[in-house]
Amino acid sequence: MYLLVYILLAAVATSAFLTYAVRNIAIARGLKATPVYGRHTHTKPVPRLGGVAICMTFLLAAVAYIPLSPVFHVGFSLRNYFGIVVPVLLIFAMGVYDDLKPLQPKVKVAIEALAAIILYAGGFGIHYFYSLTDGHILGKAIDLPITILWILLITNAFNLIDGLDGLAAGAALVSAITILIAAVVGHNSLVTFLVVAFIGSIIGFLPFNRHPASIFMGDSGSLFIGFLLSALSIAVAHRATTIAGVAIPLLAFGLPILDVSLALLRRAVRRRPLFRGDTDHIHHKLLKRGFSHAEAVNVLYFASALFVLGSLVLLADADLLLPVFFVLGIAVCLGVQQLHYTEFSEFFHPVAGRRQIVADEAGIRRAVEALATCSDFRTVSQILQETLQPVGLDAIRIKNLGKDGYPMALFHALRYDQEGHWFFEWSERKSDDEPWGHSFELLADSPPSWGYASLLRGTPTADVRLNRDLLAEAFRYALAEAVVQATLRIDEIKNPDLNADLNLVRAVCRASD
Repeated sequence: MYLLVYILLAAVATSAFLTYAVRNIAIARGLKATPVYGRHTHTKPVPRLGGVAICMTFLLAAVAYIPLSPVFHVGFSLRNYFGIVVPVLLIFAMGVYDDLKPLQPKVKVAIEALAAIILYAGGFGIHYFYSLTDGHILGKAIDLPITILWILLITNAFNLIDGLDGLAAGAALVSAITILIAAVVGHNSLVTFLVVAFIGSIIGFLPFNRHPASIFMGDSGSLFIGFLLSALSIAVAHRATTIAGVAIPLLAFGLPILDVSLALLRRAVRRRPLFRGDTDHIHHKLLKRGFSHAEAVNVLYFASALFVLGSLVLLADADLLLPVFFVLGIAVCLGVQQLHYTEFSEFFHPVAGRRQIVADEAGIRRAVEALATCSDFRTVSQILQETLQPVGLDAIRIKNLGKDGYPMALFHALRYDQEGHWFFEWSERKSDDEPWGHSFELLADSPPSWGYASLLRGTPTADVRLNRDLLAEAFRYALAEAVVQATLRIDEIKNPDLNADLNLVRAVCRASD
């Protein structure tokens, strides 16, 4: 026990030192992650190679296990040792490369699957069906694909939740507690040692990664963490032959599994590519509901702790499987309901939710029809207010509209700001925070682009139920055409001599239809 405490303290100190060094080297060499508008929560470039410090700390501890293994009074198995170290190195190398030069998702999945196969060959795999079939080869044929799927699920789940400062590292730390307790109870010295070293490496990294983070773990960290934890969870539960034994690791990673499951479901409902990123993960939803960065992270820490508590209850008494799943199932349903996913609204409110969606979409279709007849910005503004206010939107902002010199009176309801935007707001904002926005380009039949529009929500707690696909297609096109007509109308008023040319433009537009 004292040796494990020393290993933990040494890992914390080593991780903190390496994180500090990696951060300074990355800054000096300009290896920073530039924030992408709408996807990232940070506003300035930040180094993203923190995973190097985490993994190097773990690997140093893994090397130290070789001379220290006699202290644990167990035999040293080269197969088990290299069976987990080699695939971990492979995943880490892929993550570092991906941080420097992004890889295609299919390439990353292929490498992760290869690492899972190496892990299985090294003695760390799911053997549930192999045990049920009394050692029949058919059991292995089933267990290997399940092992690969488990590795892919947990590895990429931690990669997906790495969206807020300290979130992935903190969630991994909480999940590692379950693995540590299971390893101690099962007298698995190798896993106990490695988990302690892992916990120390995360603790040393977290102070640098808490909001506002001075360094990110990057894919080199999130993929390494996900793969290692999935492998260690298999190592402590590989002899499980009961449903409870299978459920314990599932609950230990409850938060990342829930997030990746919701991501796959909503992308399937939207008919969008499953590997295309979005801004509707659980942490994004909490920010949109008005939580601060720190509050959102703490809420998710608490949620992760609840899942881990459920796994510990099952570890103590497997007979409590049904009560634990019932309580956690209710908690998950209530939590997802509060996140206000429009894709799942019909599930939680089969009648009211469907009626609201139908009503919202009907209002937008009426707006599309009405915008087709607009010839001035007063009418455009009136239609936008009537259709967008009921669905939780508060304003619209249009950039690069027209040319300098337009009299402000011609835009009527719109007002001009110093940043070059025309702005129309129909709801009083109740927060000083930056409003939520959905931006798109105004592309009409008549080229070129007529600028950019942003639909804004000033109240963080408001629920935007509008279908984004509808906004991105029919509504966007109708608004762009209305802007074109209103702008042409202003040109016509300013210079009557342009009437002939404008009529020619309209004729060309109608012919293209």
